[in-house]
Amino acid sequence: MKEIIVDKKYDGKKLNSFLLDSFDGLKLNTLYKALRKKDVRVNDTRISDNVIIHSGDVIKIFIPDEQLFSKNNFNIDIIYEDDNIVVVNKPAEIEVVGENSLTSELCKYYNIAFIFPCHRLDRNTTGLVLFAKNEEALNILLDKFKNREIEKHYKALVYGIPRKKEDTLTAYLFKDAKKSLVYISDVPKKGYEKIITSYKVISCNNKNNTSLLDVNLHTGKTHQIRAHLAHIGYPIIGDGKYGDREINKKFGYKYQQLCSRSLRFCFKTDAGILNYLNNKNVSI
Repeated sequence: MKEIIVDKKYDGKKLNSFLLDSFDGLKLNTLYKALRKKDVRVNDTRISDNVIIHSGDVIKIFIPDEQLFSKNNFNIDIIYEDDNIVVVNKPAEIEVVGENSLTSELCKYYNIAFIFPCHRLDRNTTGLVLFAKNEEALNILLDKFKNREIEKHYKALVYGIPRKKEDTLTAYLFKDAKKSLVYISDVPKKGYEKIITSYKVISCNNKNNTSLLDVNLHTGKTHQIRAHLAHIGYPIIGDGKYGDREINKKFGYKYQQLCSRSLRFCFKTDAGILNYLNNKNVSI
């Protein structure tokens, strides 16, 4: 089952149009069959017709992933590899885990059962993903991420030119799992978790009113960068969820222009079999 929220672009549009645009492998006859079987729900109501949908509607579609997403046609781009880990440059339009995911493709590539991601990227965020090749390495790396001993930097193309060329931002984030959305507050609230995001301006384009930022996560929450930058008035271009529809349309980007650009191992405590990685930087 996949759950997806209708954004403003599809307000007042037909359900079929929204679903066919949202899932690149979905065929019209497969969708018709699902509607006949009432395998599609809008706001938890079973649907059998091509109804009108509205912004904020929650669509649930009970169709296997292999019929929703096209087969992955990409070469696995390995940036760094040793006996314990592999760092891969993830393209857009692929999940990190699940069927037809980066993880399943790596399992086939190496012909092994165990290869596990140590963190996640959103489906349409590109860049570096760190995988462990064995359970011992996985446990160490998960602990290092938890204790912030692995530093992640992202590159983000945003609309607007920040007044401060670099800053560390503190806010509070609430995750609405049902809507697959997060909300940001400047003050503490019940159910909100503290987040810290740093950015540094790499370059600016005054003509287009855009900036390229280097972003460092001090906390790693769902959609943190995308929502936090949008909250302070600098939405990531191409972001259909937290960005601006008219701005995205102007620049013609289909996906958020956000890339995981570097990983730095900065161990403060013993890392066992991975001590050799300390102070190593992997980047694209």
